[in-house]
Amino acid sequence: MTAISLGPSPARRDALTRRVRLLVAATITYNVIEAIVALTAGTLASSTALIGFGLDSIIEVSSATAVAWQFSARDHAVREAREKTTLRIIAVSFFALAAYVTIDAIRALTGTGEAERSIPGIVIAALSLAVMPSLSAAQRRAGRELGSASAVADSKQTLLCTYLSAVLLAGLVLNATLGWSWADPIAALVIAAIAVKEGRDAWQGKGCCAPTVTGTLGKAGAEADACGCGHGCDCCK
Repeated sequence: MTAISLGPSPARRDALTRRVRLLVAATITYNVIEAIVALTAGTLASSTALIGFGLDSIIEVSSATAVAWQFSARDHAVREAREKTTLRIIAVSFFALAAYVTIDAIRALTGTGEAERSIPGIVIAALSLAVMPSLSAAQRRAGRELGSASAVADSKQTLLCTYLSAVLLAGLVLNATLGWSWADPIAALVIAAIAVKEGRDAWQGKGCCAPTVTGTLGKAGAEADACGCGHGCDCCK
């Protein structure tokens, strides 16, 4: 059995690395602003959902910062050596998010506190819903081409922020218009379950892999699995 690397050329890899750095920088910048707005608006409106959203932004910053640290290395071998540590940081970020969202959802369902209407909260949730999917998709594409599990995992963290934005927006709007305070926490519990799964996958390093082609020596040119780490990797999907 032979394995032939089909990874990007050094020039392409450098270009993708620069792209990941820019996307991570954009993610950190936006989430810092998002956290400040959400935490301020949440405190003023006594909204646990908005405060939770602001804390999620802080968690997203920690995840993106870990990827920025990994990709700050100029040498490809150093970046690969930092991959496992970065994945663990991202995994812990997912678990922390799941824990907070679960606690926050249970508090909301048991009727702890009553949030006021928050126009700034609705605006920031709608803006995040528009911005985050593009950032997530761009980073996921670059991470998959690079074979970087950490970049793919961080893109999932950003995508989860998109889901939270949608849940928050729906909850704020329904609370402001119809008084349906239960809709937000129910959906948030589903998102918490997704966060646990993504955190587990990141901890186990299932995010991505370097693309390879394997072939049997007795069958010249025969191609098998296009992924060198089996079928559990996102690059194969």
